[in-house]
Amino acid sequence: MKKIVITGLVVVIALAGIIYTLKNNQKSNQLETEVVAQQNAEVSVRTERVSMQKLNTQYVTNGILIPKQEVMISAEINGRIAKLLVEEGAFVQKGQILAVIEGDKQNTSLNKAQAVYDNALSDFNRYKTALVTGGVTQQQVDQISLQVENAKNDLANARILVSDSNVKASFSGIINKRSIEVGTYVSPGETLFEVVNVSALKLRVNVDEKNVNMLKVGQSVNVKLPVFADKDFVGKIRFIAPKADSDLNFPIEIEIENTNQHELKAGMYATAYIGDDQESTILTVPRAAFVGSVSSNQVFIVQDGKAVLKKAIAGRVYGDYVEIISGIEQGMDVITSGQINLVDSTPVKTVQ
Repeated sequence: MKKIVITGLVVVIALAGIIYTLKNNQKSNQLETEVVAQQNAEVSVRTERVSMQKLNTQYVTNGILIPKQEVMISAEINGRIAKLLVEEGAFVQKGQILAVIEGDKQNTSLNKAQAVYDNALSDFNRYKTALVTGGVTQQQVDQISLQVENAKNDLANARILVSDSNVKASFSGIINKRSIEVGTYVSPGETLFEVVNVSALKLRVNVDEKNVNMLKVGQSVNVKLPVFADKDFVGKIRFIAPKADSDLNFPIEIEIENTNQHELKAGMYATAYIGDDQESTILTVPRAAFVGSVSSNQVFIVQDGKAVLKKAIAGRVYGDYVEIISGIEQGMDVITSGQINLVDSTPVKTVQ
């Protein structure tokens, strides 16, 4: 009887083991089936056929006009404004006196320094004559000579102080802003005037890395302003930054001569048209096809029902399309939407 019980227990345990193993195998097979199903699942994407397009090859960029020169003129000495000689909007010449800071003390110091110098020079001449007759020694003459030199330096400094009381324009231009009135007390470094030179203006714009190599300093550029719809202006590139900014753009400066009536104003919005206004037939892909950004030089194409990652060397950017230098051929289908779900060789399904 005992043997029968033991045998029954062994059979039960064996059956339980078999059932457990079968269930585990079933779960494992189910997981493998799910993985295979996931691997074979098609990702829905949108595509566009790579083609040759006729595009205007001009590079268009926008910016704001700024003065050719702009400076804040400050006081060199402290004192009160005694004379104010210009108004806002006035045209001034380089070196023209704009205001006079009260200079009684400076003039007194100058007169005193002039008198000291004249006396020292007179003594020096008298001592030189006396030296010939033996009335003074060479040492005394040398001492007087040193006094003359010191007095000369003091006189020069006094003249500088008097000159600094005259506030002058550092270049020819227009008084854009005046910050003082007669009687205003000013200190050294305090801004008195803002002077701008708008005989020419500068247009600062950014050019991306794909287009900067087509530019040269001195190159002519067509410029248009919305406020002068019927006029075209011509500028010249004066500066191309040797280093890109954080957005991989290169700042450039275009100088535009103003009209005799000074119609162009700083702060006006302007558009630069760089290059010839003509159409060229070029191989392009949509900008949206690039993985991440155009600078990645990578796109997915559809080949045999799968997404294939390809290297595509980008050229110039034309709005929503990018010139292709190499890596992609006409007639290929590039993926323009759905790339975030793709890796190389992912099965795909094209949707409209």
